[in-house]
Amino acid sequence: MRKWTFALALLFAACGKAPDKAADAEAPTPVEVDDVTRGPIDVIVSADAVLYPFNQANMTSKISAPVRRVLVNRGDHVKAGQLLAELESRDLAAAAEESKSQLAQAQSAYQTVSGATVPEDRTKAQADVQAGRESLDAARKLYENRVDLQKQGALAQKLVDDAKVAMVQAQSQLETAQRHLEAVQQVTGSEQVKAAQEQVNAAKAHYAGATAQVAYSEVRSPINGVVSERALYPGDTAQAGTPIVSVIDISKVVARANIPVKDAGPVRVGRPATITSPDGVLAGKVTVVSPAVDPSTTTVQVWVEADNPGEKLKPGASVRVSIRADLIKDTLLAPAAALLNSDEGGEMVLTVDKNSVAHERKVNVGVREGPRVQILSGVSEGDKVITSGGLGLEDKAKVKVKSEDDEDDDN
Repeated sequence: MRKWTFALALLFAACGKAPDKAADAEAPTPVEVDDVTRGPIDVIVSADAVLYPFNQANMTSKISAPVRRVLVNRGDHVKAGQLLAELESRDLAAAAEESKSQLAQAQSAYQTVSGATVPEDRTKAQADVQAGRESLDAARKLYENRVDLQKQGALAQKLVDDAKVAMVQAQSQLETAQRHLEAVQQVTGSEQVKAAQEQVNAAKAHYAGATAQVAYSEVRSPINGVVSERALYPGDTAQAGTPIVSVIDISKVVARANIPVKDAGPVRVGRPATITSPDGVLAGKVTVVSPAVDPSTTTVQVWVEADNPGEKLKPGASVRVSIRADLIKDTLLAPAAALLNSDEGGEMVLTVDKNSVAHERKVNVGVREGPRVQILSGVSEGDKVITSGGLGLEDKAKVKVKSEDDEDDDN
């Protein structure tokens, strides 16, 4: 009797559970949906990049001399023109003083030549011409008088000939004096002044070179920035061309990214961009787009420049750049959360019709921007796509769209 009672109990229990399983199988799956809309979307080009300083300078020695003192250490902030280090320069200073004295001597000689020697030579030459002219006039008059007396028979022919010879000699002396005056005025005087001026110029150049050597003993920063390297210490000998102090300007940073050619096409100088690192996000812009493609990587190098408040980002760090390369003004947009992998390859979405039935739709995806994607084909504007609860859901499955009221009840 007990066996029959236990069997009936199992039968009734089995009959009671069967309807519950059927009900569970037919229960619609709760899902969340969003609309396919039409609107603008940015074309974002992203790539890994390495940070570089906005500006940098390596101060090298232009002379070979011992280091007298270094006034900065790594990490010190410096200003443009600030003295960073000094080299021994007492011998150079002495040479500069000698050059200064030589310049003063050359200038004095020039003043003497231009103010005294040349004017005196010109005055003497003019006086010689005047004297020669007067001598010629006197000799001519004497000759003419003797010619008249000889015609009258009162004077011998020999005296007339002597007067003629004297007149010719006076004429020759006058011509010599005139040529000398012309030479003094046109050649000799100007050449003397020019030679003296050239001596002054040579002394000036020598003095400028000597003072430059003294100036090279002072190492100054050409930019504002932070000392990144200090290669020498007092007592070390700085060789010409060797670095002494390096300064970098990291008030701004430049992220250099190598972007594949197919993605770099729309990137232009001036386009807005961001630099993302563990220390935060910086807003910047594209400053350089290389005109050449790197043949070894088939990439284009792009520079993104951004202000670096507080100098938080350091050169050499790896970052991510995102460039807003273009804007597509009117296109179909769907939530990125709606995308699923299709069994046939590619991507798909699940749409929900007015009867709350899900349908698989294979889609072609274009630009992706954060939580939104561009849909090139597969859905239409106004379609509702499942954004949550669609994973594992079969085609033509019954669903229940969650409303805000349902979410409030769950809370």
